[in-house]
Amino acid sequence: MALVAAAEPVHVDAIAVLLEELDTFYGGTDVEPLDVRIRQINEALFGDPPLAYAVLAWDAEALVGIATYSFLWPAAGLTRSLYLKELYVAEKARGRGVGKLLMDRLVEVSVANSCSRIEWTTDRDNEQAQHFYDKLGVAQNGNKIFYRLEDDFLPADAR
Repeated sequence: MALVAAAEPVHVDAIAVLLEELDTFYGGTDVEPLDVRIRQINEALFGDPPLAYAVLAWDAEALVGIATYSFLWPAAGLTRSLYLKELYVAEKARGRGVGKLLMDRLVEVSVANSCSRIEWTTDRDNEQAQHFYDKLGVAQNGNKIFYRLEDDFLPADAR
């Protein structure tokens, strides 16, 4: 059974390796050098202030899952929501309940932070993720349309 805990600076190397697997899963072919990835992780998760947070699932000494999230405000009324950006379980650990453990921890985090909801998206063609969320009993919310502004629409120094 995996152990789930908040990410700490000592975990950066393991996070970098798992996120490289995530990039490959999503079809990425150009991977930043390890030192660049480590710098980016440190800035995002452990900067002052942090730009995001992460919980990690460990199987003994091996990092087998990650959930990254941020808080959004306002949500319903003037409450806040927890926005799950990435939920990823290493291929070797899938089907063993790691994703469920990570989602359970996010529920705990959202309650501890007085969030009114947890929200996330998944790619339309990621049937494996959709099946996972269906098994959790979470229905798709068709009330929103997702937009993304990126690449040529952003100033060059923001990329």
